[in-house]
Amino acid sequence: MANVWMWPLITLAGFGAGAINSMVGSGTLLTFPTLVAFGFPPITANVSNNLGLVPGAFAAFRGSRHELIGAKSRLTEMLGWSAGGGLVGALALLKFPAKNFTLVVPFLILLGVALMLAQPIIIKFHRTQEVMRLSRSVRVGIFLTGIYGGYFGAAQGIILIGLLTAFAGETVFRANAIKNALAGTSNLIAGIIFALIAPVNWSIVLAISIGSTLGAWVGSKYGRKIPTNAYRALIGVVGLTAAFRFWLA
Repeated sequence: MANVWMWPLITLAGFGAGAINSMVGSGTLLTFPTLVAFGFPPITANVSNNLGLVPGAFAAFRGSRHELIGAKSRLTEMLGWSAGGGLVGALALLKFPAKNFTLVVPFLILLGVALMLAQPIIIKFHRTQEVMRLSRSVRVGIFLTGIYGGYFGAAQGIILIGLLTAFAGETVFRANAIKNALAGTSNLIAGIIFALIAPVNWSIVLAISIGSTLGAWVGSKYGRKIPTNAYRALIGVVGLTAAFRFWLA
C-alpha cells in the first residue's frame, strides 16, 4: 500500500471510468481490477468503487440533462424502480459472494448489446402508445438492472441502454442520459447501505470520486458529438469486450 503511484493511478482509473460511464457504461471494468491489483480485498474494492462512482454518475447526468426535456414523469417512475433494485442488490451483495452473480454477467451484457443494436427493428413492432408509457417489461427490466447495479454494476449502463432503446422507444443519446440517472440512483442507494454496514475504504471513495467526476464532465461534453451510428458501434464494441473479459475471469 506504500506505492506512491497507487492513489494517482486509482484517480486516473476513476477518470477513465467516469468518462466511459458518461458515454456508454462499464467503467467499473477499469476501476475494480485496478483496486484488486493494488491488493484491496474484492468486497472492499467493490463497495468502495460503487460509492466512488456515484458523483461521476450524477455529473454525467447533469451534463446530458438537455436530452431529457419532456421526460420528467417517465424518468421519475424509472428512478423509483432503479432505487428499489439498488437496495435489493446491495443487501444481496452483503449476503452472497459477488463471484456467484458474475457467472451470468456476460450473458446480460450481450443481451443489452443485442437489444440496443436491434432497436430499429423492435420499434417497428411497438405501437406508439406502448412506447410512450412504461411497459411492465421495462419496469421489471429496470428493477432487475438496479439489483445488478447494487450488487456489482460493471456494464450496467450497456444493459440499460439496450433496454431503453429497444423497449422504451428512446434514442441512443436520450437512453444514455436516462441511464446516467438510473445507474447513479441504484449506486447511491447501494452506497448508503454500504456506508452503514460494509467495509468501505474512504480513501478509495475520495480518489475515484474526484477522478470519475472530472471524467464524466469530459465524456458528457464530447460524447454528444459522436454520430448515432458510431455511438451504437462504440457501445457494441465496449459491450462485447466487457463480456469477453468476464468470460476470461
